[in-house]
Parts: sequence; structure tokens; C-alpha cells
Amino acid sequence: MTDKNARFEEAVEAMTKPENCFDVTIICTTDDYQAEFWMTKLSAGLSKEGQKFPMVIAVSEDWGASGAGNGLGTLYAWQKAVKLAKTKFDVDLEALMLDSTVSAALFHTAGKGTRMAPLPASENNNKPGVKLPFLSTSTGKAMTVLEAVVQQSGIYAPSRKGRLSVFWGDQVFLPSVSFQYTPTHHIDIMCTLLGDTAPTPEEWTSQGLDKYGVIAVLEGDKAEAAQVEKVDHATATRMLGQLGTIKQVGPSLGSFSVSAKILKAMLDEYSTELTEKTAKLDTDPHFWMPLTLSEADYIYLMNQKGIEEGESKSHYARMKVFKEKFDCGDMGLFGAVDVGKDACWWDYGQLQLYSKNTSLLLEDSNPECVLLRKFLGLTDGPTFGKIEDADFVHSFCFNSKIASGNVKDSIVCQVATKELNADGAILVNCVAPRITAGKGCILYNVMSEEEIIAPDGQVMVAVTAESGESFLLKSKVHIDGGKAWKNVVEGNASSFEQVWKNNKMANISKIDEERTQKFNALSDKL
Repeated sequence: MTDKNARFEEAVEAMTKPENCFDVTIICTTDDYQAEFWMTKLSAGLSKEGQKFPMVIAVSEDWGASGAGNGLGTLYAWQKAVKLAKTKFDVDLEALMLDSTVSAALFHTAGKGTRMAPLPASENNNKPGVKLPFLSTSTGKAMTVLEAVVQQSGIYAPSRKGRLSVFWGDQVFLPSVSFQYTPTHHIDIMCTLLGDTAPTPEEWTSQGLDKYGVIAVLEGDKAEAAQVEKVDHATATRMLGQLGTIKQVGPSLGSFSVSAKILKAMLDEYSTELTEKTAKLDTDPHFWMPLTLSEADYIYLMNQKGIEEGESKSHYARMKVFKEKFDCGDMGLFGAVDVGKDACWWDYGQLQLYSKNTSLLLEDSNPECVLLRKFLGLTDGPTFGKIEDADFVHSFCFNSKIASGNVKDSIVCQVATKELNADGAILVNCVAPRITAGKGCILYNVMSEEEIIAPDGQVMVAVTAESGESFLLKSKVHIDGGKAWKNVVEGNASSFEQVWKNNKMANISKIDEERTQKFNALSDKL
């Protein structure tokens, strides 16, 4: 076994252990209905009776129309979580973090999910609630994308007592280097460092570094790092060369962690913005770049984003004063956490990737298939033979009732039918007397008293209202929801955008109950 594969195995093994989770899991949602939903759902899988930790807290970002941005949004979500922990659980999170008693993780879940359309529409805009065709080992129900991310990220919890970790909720990754480390910086950001030396101009271009936010680690005892965004090799070398000798570089993953000390300092610095709730600041351009680059280079990069020099100069001066006032002590300010250039990625943030990365479960010859099965706690491979009177060939069937039919190269989760004929399809939470699904099909939350027929490549989801009424929304696997967002496709009555607007402020917990009742009622009739 190679060192890389050994690291993958170690990571997946750790992800399956319930003790590897953050003491505090915070979900930042779009509205209060989503906050209520996630607090209930995740508590069922993470919380332990009679114990305060692990604790699940969900809050909504009730900000201005423009949103807070992921910078202020992180600070605001933490602020709200601290208040809720005090009122609901009588726990002083801020004190426990400053004492390095607990670890905390914040998951940002807001966003329209355009590239995943129409799946988020079927969850009434609850993008992280999109179900995967696998069962959660903690709940025994279809695993959501967010549950998978929470499970995966927990491997970093033991290394991060007294730190707030921030993740985005649509991809699972397995590090190809050790995930156990001792934090050495008040801010550290995850990245894929690409080698032991700085890349040449040719390597910079071939590895696409001009298209990403890049983290550069500098020579020196404290291994300070800096961030630049979407620049060519010559520009990056000039900018970073002023700071020191470049040791390693790699694309940023965006996910980061901060010490309790600098978190408190940033809350104090931005107290006015957090009270007024009108500004919008993101971590990369407004926090990390002004903290790690020279003033001239920061102004240059922000100018590329259309920001006037005066505005950039003023913000840089503010962050410079913040940096000078902050006492780092024995730690560095800004560092990198390498996940390895060979890290394994399962991205569910696009419809085609949802299909590709869930179907990975069936790719027996792919080493990642073994890892995914282990991550899901699967001890057996795909089924060959009969389940009741249905013939299954190289397919997985989870928590389903299927009386007859022929199923090949498919993944079936929470499906009830008298007859299922599927070839290369994915079916999640569906019920009908008879279901036919062609190659590449995705059938999701579809419940009918009549037969369901989906041709090759068809994506068919049901969108349910609080009344329990529902309608079908269709697409094709090859249709990019982001590009087709405002268009009416596949004979639908509305565009994906219009459905998203209609779904705003939906009571998703009530709708989930309605959907469950409908599934059970139709299933009982079969």
C-alpha cells in the first residue's frame, strides 16, 4: 500500500468513528425554518442524551439584501451561536473557546444551488438538504450532502480545541497527507500544496494557478503564508517576493480555522458592521489579502475586481492597524494546512458531479470506490441476485421495498414500488406502482399513484408545498442549472429561478413531514 493510500485509509477510518466530531457544530442557514430543521436533524445524529456536547446550533443570516459575505457572515453566525448556546443550553461558548476546552465548526449553507438544479428545488431551497442515495449510519435515513460534509470534516476536530473551523457544505475530501496537526498560526487555511519548491512559470500555468486563489508558504521558522487571487506567475512572484522567499504554493480550498483570540479581536474590530448589518465583506479579499500582502499589491488586486483605489487604501489601512495591535504571542498570524496534492474529492455541488460521484459506488475497479464504501460503512458490495422477486445486477438497494422488476448498475435508496426497471439510474425517496428509469436518470422525491417513466438522462424531481400538493420539475443530467437558471426547460411550467423564488421562506420541516406522510400512505397502498 502506498503512503498516499495509507493516508486515505487512515482518514476514512477516522471519519467513521463517532468520537471524531466537533464539540460544537454550527449551521448558518438562509432563514429560521432552515435553522430549525437542521438543529433538529443533526442533533438526532450527533447529540448524546444527558450531555451538553456534542452540541448542534443552527442560526439564520438575517442580514441586508446583499448578504453579509462569508467574512462578516462567519462573525455574525458565531455571535448568534454564542447567544443561542447561552439561552438554550446555559453554555458560555466564548469562555470555553478561549480556554481551549471545546472545538467548534461552522458550516455555511446559504446559496441558490443553481448548478445543482433542480435537486435543491425539491428540498424547497434547502440546498445542503439534498439527499444522497446512501444511508446515514447515525440516522438510518438517506444521507444529506451536509451530513456527509459534517462527518468528513470531523477528523480535524481533535487538532482544533479553542478554534473555530469554517467549512462550505457541498464537497467531501480525503486528505492524502496526515490530518492530525498542531496549529501554529492564529489563522490557517486549507490548501493543496503542490510540491516542495516554488513552481516554474510553466508549472504555474499547467497547474491552473492563474485561475485560483493561491496560498503561498514562505521560508522561515514560522512558515508564514500569504494569499493572492488569479494572477500569472510573474505577478505572483513579484508580489510574494517582497514578503520573502517562496517555499510552496497551492490552490486555496477556502475553508479555514481561527484561534479564539483572533476571533474575539475580529468581532471587536467589526462590531459596528455586525450591529448595523448593511456591509458585505468576504474573507479572501477583505480579511486575508490585506493581512498578508503589501498595500500596493492589495490595491492592484482589488482594482482587478473593480474596487476604487481610495476604498481599497482605506480598508488596507484599517487591517494594518488591526494587525499591528494584535499580539500573536508565540504563534504566527497566517498559515497553511496542506490536504495534499493527491487529495481525493467528491463534489456534489453540480448536477453532473452529483450523478458522477454517487455512481462512484458502483465502480469496483476504482480505488475511490472502496474508500466511499468504507466511508458509508458498507461491508458488502453491490447486489447480484433477487430481492423479493426483483432481479438485481450490480446494484445497491437501501431501505427499499421492491416487489419485482429488473435493476442493473443502479443505486436505489428509499424506494417503494411493485415493479422497478432501472438501468444505470439513481433513485432517491420515490414511490409509485411501477417505475421505469433509463440510463443516467435521476428520480428524486417523486411520489405518484400512477406509473413513472423516465427516459435516458432524464432528471425528475417533485416540488412539494406546505399544503402537501406537489408538481414535477424536469431537467437533463447534461443541463447546467446555472446557465439555464432563467430558462424554462424540458416542458416545465416555470424556470428554475421562478421555482426558487416561490420556495422562499418555505417551512421545510412541515414539508418534510408532509412528504414522509405521503410516501408512507402511497407505500401502504402498494
